[in-house]
Amino acid sequence: IKINKMNHLKFNSPKEYKGYSNSVEVDLGTCKMLIISGQVPFDEFGKLISNDDLKKQTEQVFKNILKLIEQSNGTIDSLVKLDFFVKDISKIDEVRQVRDTFINKTSPPTSTIVEVSNLFKRNILIEISATAIIK
Repeated sequence: IKINKMNHLKFNSPKEYKGYSNSVEVDLGTCKMLIISGQVPFDEFGKLISNDDLKKQTEQVFKNILKLIEQSNGTIDSLVKLDFFVKDISKIDEVRQVRDTFINKTSPPTSTIVEVSNLFKRNILIEISATAIIK
């Protein structure tokens, strides 16, 4: 974890430099905001989870998001915003089914979904970025 010159920002960068941070933690005084880069369905070893199963890929993405939130001492209930990028919007119900096993359905985060023609690797079917407020 790198801390820049401004003490209120903490960058959670990948172990190998790739030109981005997985998340940025912003100290807001009474709480912190965690801005999470788009997460894709790679496990902790960098292996793609399933080439063609959107549900399995979505589950792995949520696990990755949860891990980043927990590293900043938050919980899944800290989520306030989700941005979904999917290759096939006709399968939105599959995404929602998985999402609903992770989020607080009583107070769900805001969300946006966008269909894209491709993501950075051909077999990736979904990418999700997120924002969390952690008290």
